[in-house]
Amino acid sequence: MTDNSPETQADDRSPKVERGGLWGLFLGLAGLLFPPYSGILSAMGVVQGLRARRAARSNDSEAPGALSSMVLGVVGVVISASMLSVLFVYNDQVTEYRDCAARAHTVSSQKACDEAWESGTGLPPVVVGG
Repeated sequence: MTDNSPETQADDRSPKVERGGLWGLFLGLAGLLFPPYSGILSAMGVVQGLRARRAARSNDSEAPGALSSMVLGVVGVVISASMLSVLFVYNDQVTEYRDCAARAHTVSSQKACDEAWESGTGLPPVVVGG
């Protein structure tokens, strides 16, 4: 059996690993999975990644996942900002699409709503949750 314990430092302290980067990675991923809260969760992932890197740098330790949490958080913030900009720019068309989709009880009537959205905006209905 092998011993995979971390090597101790010169003064017999075990090396400290900053876990804040993993929490930031979790927050960034949650931001991509939950669109209503994506901007807030992704921004929290970026902040948590920055804090973990700063703490690891000051303690001469590692922060696994800190850089990837910041990248994932920035991607989530960009996606969230683009979704919000579509909602603001196409506010009237979004309202019409959602009303049409609420009245659509068949697949063919939902396709008609989707086609009306695409012809009016040039964007796929996935942008507004269709």
